[in-house]
Amino acid sequence: MESDNTKKTARTLMKRCLLLSFLCILSLCIFIGWSRNLRLNPLAFTSSTNVTVMLQDHPFSSRTNVTVLLQDHPFSSSRNMTILLWHYPFGESVSMNGDACWDMYHIPHCRLVDQHSMFSSADVVVFHNRELIEGTQKLPTDQPRPRGQRWAWLSLEAPPHNGNLDPFANIFNITISYRRDADITVPYGELLPKEDEGRLVEDNLQEKTTLICWVVSNYKSHHKRSQVYSQLNAIVPVKVYGRWIQTPLDSSALLPTISHCYFYLAFENSVSKDYITEKLWYNAYESGAVPVVLGAPLSDYKAVAPPHSFIHVDEFASVRELANYLQELAKDKKRYAEYLTWKQHWKVKQNRDWTERLCKICAEFDSLPQYKVYSDLEAWDKTTSA
Repeated sequence: MESDNTKKTARTLMKRCLLLSFLCILSLCIFIGWSRNLRLNPLAFTSSTNVTVMLQDHPFSSRTNVTVLLQDHPFSSSRNMTILLWHYPFGESVSMNGDACWDMYHIPHCRLVDQHSMFSSADVVVFHNRELIEGTQKLPTDQPRPRGQRWAWLSLEAPPHNGNLDPFANIFNITISYRRDADITVPYGELLPKEDEGRLVEDNLQEKTTLICWVVSNYKSHHKRSQVYSQLNAIVPVKVYGRWIQTPLDSSALLPTISHCYFYLAFENSVSKDYITEKLWYNAYESGAVPVVLGAPLSDYKAVAPPHSFIHVDEFASVRELANYLQELAKDKKRYAEYLTWKQHWKVKQNRDWTERLCKICAEFDSLPQYKVYSDLEAWDKTTSA
């Protein structure tokens, strides 16, 4: 009898041991799976709070709604990120060979891919706006969107050329634009301090033979720049190049041609906030001509361009006053040269590489709000004040 009790007790203990072992193994499996999912999708297991904010006047218009999801779990800057480019902007290829972000720009832990098969594991999926509004590309809304994945809207065009963005409400989490209030700002150009400041290498003013020149291909009479040009040309002659008048300049002739001009009309095709393109950064600054600018407000130019390096149309009460000022300045070589002294301390960096723009997502990702949704992308894009 005592032996039977002993056997029964032993069997009970064995069952408990087996059950305990099973529970331990099960807990371990659950923990491993939880950890793996957390690494792949940090937002999936965080406590969150949805907050819809009506942003008034600054920096968004009163129409703009941005829904923010406040997350407890921060992204680690050492975590490898995958950026999926859903389609090439304007069909231009993007370098993704090897560790492109590190090899080219020393941005670590950033993997660029373009295979749609990587959709489920991508941290950020980037969509270029032009192809979306033209209908040549579509959003993958027919696929289950991984929890925590962010979709980025990319456009370097001014609002009048971005089309109707109403269909994209409540879709995008990140904006990538030349605008300073975008989540990722990718300007056409920027200033970098010179490492070896020294005496200014003076431009040879003796080689300047033309007062004002302008290179334009897409001429539209209703554009403000066209109207200002017509008024200016009626007072002082403006030498025009470009496809508009069948005198195009190839890349090798562009800067040498402009360098012979005292002033270059760096007129943008749109009067839009922060819209300052290569017309200033490359055509004018790199050629050595003083830019006369029109496009973004004066305050926007002052925020990014060297002081006393440009002349804004809005600084004058009339085009005639502008014309008189340019004529007087060209005659006064000392005053004219003051518009070039910024080159002693600064150099211009051109931003033209799509790869660098994509890699910048990784570089700035940790500083972004953990999660937000542009509930009215159209309103954000059409915002006109800073």
